[in-house]
Amino acid sequence: MVPHLTRDHNCGCTELSSCKNPNGIFIFNNDPVSLSLDMGEKPVRVLVCGDVEGKLKALFSRVQAIQKKTGQFDLLLCVGEFFGTTPEAEAEWQEYKTEAKKAPVHTYILGAASQETVRFFPSADGCELAENITYLGRRGVFTGVSGLQIAYVSGREALQEPAPAHCFTPKDLSALVAPLTSSSKFRGVDILLTSQWPKGVWHYGNNPEVNTRFCGSGSVANLTDKLKPRYHFAALEGAHYERLPYRNHVVLQENAQHVSRFIALATVSNPAKKKYLYAFNIIPMKNMDPSELVKQPQDVTENPYRRSGKDKTDTQKQMTDLSSTEQGEPAQQFFFDLKKQGGGGASRGRGRKRPSDEGGHQHWKRWADRGGQDRPQDGDGDRHQQGQPRPPRRPSQPSGPCWFCLASPQVEKHLVVSIGTHCYLALAKGGLTPHHVLILPIGHYQSVSVVDLSSEVVEEMEKYKSALRRFYKSKGERCVLFERNYRSQHLQLQVVPVPLDRCSTDDIKEAFMVQAQEQNMELMEIPQHTDLKQIAPPGTPYFYVELDSEQKLYYRIQKHFPLQFGREVLASEAVLNMPTRADWKECKQSREEEEESSKRLRDDFQPYDFTWED
Repeated sequence: MVPHLTRDHNCGCTELSSCKNPNGIFIFNNDPVSLSLDMGEKPVRVLVCGDVEGKLKALFSRVQAIQKKTGQFDLLLCVGEFFGTTPEAEAEWQEYKTEAKKAPVHTYILGAASQETVRFFPSADGCELAENITYLGRRGVFTGVSGLQIAYVSGREALQEPAPAHCFTPKDLSALVAPLTSSSKFRGVDILLTSQWPKGVWHYGNNPEVNTRFCGSGSVANLTDKLKPRYHFAALEGAHYERLPYRNHVVLQENAQHVSRFIALATVSNPAKKKYLYAFNIIPMKNMDPSELVKQPQDVTENPYRRSGKDKTDTQKQMTDLSSTEQGEPAQQFFFDLKKQGGGGASRGRGRKRPSDEGGHQHWKRWADRGGQDRPQDGDGDRHQQGQPRPPRRPSQPSGPCWFCLASPQVEKHLVVSIGTHCYLALAKGGLTPHHVLILPIGHYQSVSVVDLSSEVVEEMEKYKSALRRFYKSKGERCVLFERNYRSQHLQLQVVPVPLDRCSTDDIKEAFMVQAQEQNMELMEIPQHTDLKQIAPPGTPYFYVELDSEQKLYYRIQKHFPLQFGREVLASEAVLNMPTRADWKECKQSREEEEESSKRLRDDFQPYDFTWED
C-alpha cells in the first residue's frame, strides 16, 4: 500500500493528508516500551528526520506544529548525526537530558557518525538517553507487536581495523542479515535506517544533487539488496533525494515482490530549505494482502544493486579511467580549445593534464575523421578476448549529416560555449534572448527517452542544468527547459531564461497549458521524479517542458505539431512579450555577431561552468 501524501513546500517536509490514531504496544529489545501502535491492520504513522546536529528546538517545534495540524504520530526516526558539538547544541541537549523539556513524540535515533559525538552514547547496545529519546544501538531489528520491522545500522563503514567507535564492520552487517534471511518466510523488512547512503542507488533512477563518485557505501548497498526494505532512509550528504521506486525481482524470471523506495533527507533547518522531514503511514508487511504488497507503480525501475554484468564492467572501467585521469593521463574525449574562440584566458581542466593546443586539435581531427568514435587501434580490438573490459556503449551513428554531433563538419563550432565529457553547451542560433542555450550530447542520440542514452550523458546534462540555474539566478532570471522529439535528428534541450520580474512559474505553466488547449493538445503534468523513458517508449514523438519548480509537462505528439510551439509560448505576451521572435529564422545574426555573443556568454558563464573545475 502506498500512502497518500501531500507536500508542504514551505517547510521542507512531507505530511499525511489524513490518518487514524492507533493504539497499542511496541516491543524494543524484548522489553515493552509504551508507544501508540495498533494490533490490527491500521497504518503506523511515522516521521523520519535527517541530520539533526543538535538543533532539537527547531526539530521538535516543527514536529509539534505538524502534530497539531494532522494528529499524533507514533514515532520519529532520526538518521545521520543527531547530536551537535556547538555550545548552543550542547545547551539544548541538556534541557532534554535533565527533563526540563520532553520530546513531543517517541524518538528513536542512530548512533554517532563521527568521533566527536561518540561521547553522547554511553552504550553500544542501545538505551534511553532522555525521556522519549532512545538510542537504537549499533545495529539490530526493531520489531513491534503490530508486525512493523525496522532494521538499522549506526555510523559509517569502517575503513580500517580496529574500527573506530562511530563505524560499523562487516561482522555487524553479517550479524544483522543472517538471522533475518535464514528464515524461508523472509520477504524483506518494512524500514531500513542507515546514516550512509548505499553506493550506486542512483543507477537506473533519477540523479541526486551530490557528487556520486564519492558518495555512499558499498557495504550499505549490499545490505540493502539483502534486506529488501520497503523504505530505506539515510542522511549525512546534506541533500534531499527521493529515488524512483525499484524492483526486488527480475521480471519474467522471478515471482513478483514488493518495491523499495530510497529517501535521503537533508539537515534540520538548512539554509537552502531542503526537505529534512518525511511523514508517511505504513501497514506492516506481515499484515498486507500479498497481491497488494507486490503491486508495481508505473515509475518503477530496475534494481540498482543488481546491475547486469555489462553495466558492472562499464562501471569498473569508469573507475579505472577516473583513477588514471587523476594521475594526469588524458581521457579519450574530444578537446576543443575554447580559448581560441576568444573566451576566457584561464587554463581549463577537470583534475587532469590537458593536451597541448596542437595535440587537442589533432585528437579532435582523428576523432572527427572516425565519425566521433574512438575505435580500437594497435591491437585494441583483441582486448576483450584477453579478458579486458568491454569499451563503454557508444551512441548510435546518424543516418546522414547531423548539425549537432560535435565531430560533424556541419557543427557551427563558434557557437560552442562549454564542453564536458559527454555533453556540450551551445548558444542557440537565433535565440529568444542573449542567454538562450542548448544542452546537447557530444555523441549522436535522438532524444532523452532513447534506451541507449547512457547514464553518464544524463548525469552531465543534469550538471549543466544545475549550473545554468545558478547562472540565471545570478542574473535575476528563472529558466525554462523544453525538448521536441519530433522531426528532429539529434537531442536538443532548449534552455531559455525568463526574468523573475516578468512573470511567475505558475504564469509560465498556465501559458503552456492555455496555448496547448487552443491547439487541441493536452499537456499532461508528470510526477516530479518520473523518467521520460518510462512514459515515452523509444520512437515516441513528444514535447516536454521542465519548469524551475521541477514541475514537468508532457505531450505525446499525434500529428501536425507546430515546430515552434515552445518558442511561441515563451515569446508570447504572457511570458517574454516578444512575439516577433517566435521564429528563430527571424532572429538570425551575422557570423561576427554570433561570435561576439558566444564569447560574451562564455565569459559570463565561466564562474558557473563545472568543466573549468580542477
